[in-house]
Amino acid sequence: MSSANSVIVLDFETTGLSPNMGDRAIEIGAVKLVNGEVVDTFQQLMNPGFRVSSFIEGYTGITNKMLADAPSCEDVMAEFCDFIADDNLVAHNASFDKRFLDGELERIDLSYQGHFACSLLVSRRLNQEAPSHKLGDLVRFKNIDNDGVFHRALADSQMTAKLWLMMIDEMEQQGIHQPSFELMQKISKTSKHAVGKLLEQHR
Repeated sequence: MSSANSVIVLDFETTGLSPNMGDRAIEIGAVKLVNGEVVDTFQQLMNPGFRVSSFIEGYTGITNKMLADAPSCEDVMAEFCDFIADDNLVAHNASFDKRFLDGELERIDLSYQGHFACSLLVSRRLNQEAPSHKLGDLVRFKNIDNDGVFHRALADSQMTAKLWLMMIDEMEQQGIHQPSFELMQKISKTSKHAVGKLLEQHR
């Protein structure tokens, strides 16, 4: 069993929604947690090789001018693959980030050994009373310290890391000692009405 509080929390900003449709990553941000402490971060813009739309510029604040001098996706992702090593991974709406991580690494014939957990799916089970489970809404709902910056990769991964650790802490307060990464994955795949029973089994 691996610990839920020793993971890499990551976030991509991208040119669109689907690498299968030709979309590319334009920024990666990540936070490395060891025993619940931030021990390292990674942040890098990357040039996708084409101009991004005005919508993406407005949504992320990442402009074509900023990307013009950025290193290529290939160079950045090779470096990022070294950063994540064999650690388990967490992202908010992980299926999106996993698609881009897989797509970018496939282009350069690299892979990773870690597994993904989704903080969005976990929060839907553990914080069912929240009005919304978007990252910004959860940060406000749970009064997590933030500087108001969203849709930049490092800021979002830092917020996701705080949310992730807060959910782990809440589980420990309910008598679940040192929740495992595998338990967090299981929570994300358990129906909302059955999650209470699952947690009871781990107290």
